[in-house]
Amino acid sequence: MIEKILFTDRLVLRRSETVLSGMVTEYFIRNADFLKAWDAAHDSAFYTEAYQKKVLEQDKKNFFQGQSLRYWLMPENENVVIDNISFNNIVMGPFCSCFLGYRLDEKRQGRGLMTEALRKGIETAFGPLGLHRIEANIIPRNRASLRVAEKLHFRNEGLSSKYLKINGVWEDHIHMVLLNEEME
Repeated sequence: MIEKILFTDRLVLRRSETVLSGMVTEYFIRNADFLKAWDAAHDSAFYTEAYQKKVLEQDKKNFFQGQSLRYWLMPENENVVIDNISFNNIVMGPFCSCFLGYRLDEKRQGRGLMTEALRKGIETAFGPLGLHRIEANIIPRNRASLRVAEKLHFRNEGLSSKYLKINGVWEDHIHMVLLNEEME
C-alpha cells in the first residue's frame, strides 16, 4: 500500500491533494526566481492557487491510474511546503521504471533535506510501488542535485544532449539511474 503521508526524522511527506494548493502556490511564488535555472518556463497563471489546485487534482488522478506519485515535503512542526519529489511516467510490466523529479526551496538548500526525503521516497518506489529502475536527468551545472543523486548511489549512464527545454533553452542532462537490486 502506498501511504498518503510518510515521515522522516525532520520531514513530513504528503501525497498530492487539493488541500495543499495554497501552500504549493506560496512555494512556487517564493522560489520563482530560483527555480528558473532548473525548470520549464511558466506563465503567470502557473503562480495562482486555481492553477495549482488543478495540477494537484491531476496528480491525484495520475496516482490512481498508476502513472505517477508525488509527495510534497513539509518540515516537521511547520505548516509550509518546501519542496516535492515525484516519480513520473511510471511504466510497469517488464520495464518497472520511472523518471524522478525533485526540487527544494532555495532557503533550505545544503541541509541534507532532499537526500533524506528521497531516501524515504525511494523506499516507497522500490517497495510498495514495485519499481526496478529510477531515472533522474540532471543539468550538468546543477552540482547540488548531482551530489544528492550520487549520495543515493545513482549511477551516471551518460549525457543526453539537448534533453529538456529549461527556461526557454534546450539543456544537456546527465542521465543518472538507480536500480532496485533486490528485485534481481
